[in-house]
Amino acid sequence: MSSSAKSRVAVIGLGSMGFGMATSLKRAGFEVTGCDISADTVGRFVSEGGKGATSPAEAAKDADIVVSVVVNAAQTETILFGADGVAATMPKDSVFISSATMDPDIARRLARELEATGRHYLDAPISGGAQRAAEGELTILASGSAAAFVRARPALDAMAAKLYELGDAAGQGAAFKMINQLLAGVHIAAASEAIAFAAKQGLDIRKVYEVITASAGNSWMFENRMPHVLDGDYAPRSAVEIFVKDLGIIQDMARNARFPVPVSAAALQMFLMTSAAGMGRDDDASVARMYARVTGTKLPGEK
Repeated sequence: MSSSAKSRVAVIGLGSMGFGMATSLKRAGFEVTGCDISADTVGRFVSEGGKGATSPAEAAKDADIVVSVVVNAAQTETILFGADGVAATMPKDSVFISSATMDPDIARRLARELEATGRHYLDAPISGGAQRAAEGELTILASGSAAAFVRARPALDAMAAKLYELGDAAGQGAAFKMINQLLAGVHIAAASEAIAFAAKQGLDIRKVYEVITASAGNSWMFENRMPHVLDGDYAPRSAVEIFVKDLGIIQDMARNARFPVPVSAAALQMFLMTSAAGMGRDDDASVARMYARVTGTKLPGEK
């Protein structure tokens, strides 16, 4: 058995991404303890061979590596320093891997506060979706100290197909992820606008999908998200509210930098409008539904 197989890992947050990441770690031979606000989800992880904990502090006790897979900076700070937070129980010299998308300044602050306690912080946002998480084939955009990388690397290798080492301090990984999210949000909004506009023109949108995915106007998001529209299936793989949050962070960063971001600002308004229409927890391709409802356009599955 390899040395990594003996390592203990706590995964905090067993949502669609975290559950897959915990499963990949377990498959790689780690002793994995999962923690989530849903007791049923923890129970499912235990039934599949993992261990369960009722609080982050309990999960992190004796863990060599703690992987936090929550939604935002506020949740990450609670996981670290709130009641039953991991900072109180993580062993000295262990590493906290933060996977949430957040403002780089906040990532830097959280890293300073944790490192002051004798633990390590790796800023490591993720990309790739639930299926790649389950397969251990995520893209991880990581930055942190050399010591943090050394301690986290066995777990990173188990979770990622592509690991980018982007700097020697927290914040760089977060900044790279925000550039990705700027493009992803704009591309989803543009794809949704295009498919709804095509429907308004009376075009066969399945044929539109076929043509665009073979043409210069294609994007990864058009190819990945528009099948949800074609099928009228808005079960959330990634929810509208994620881009309300992330494009909002981009606006804050840009304002502080005195840098204009008018295209992403327009995309944010489309996600906000979709959320305000009651679709915030639905799949982010619901932006197309918002366009359709505003314009009286018929899309599959819509009345």
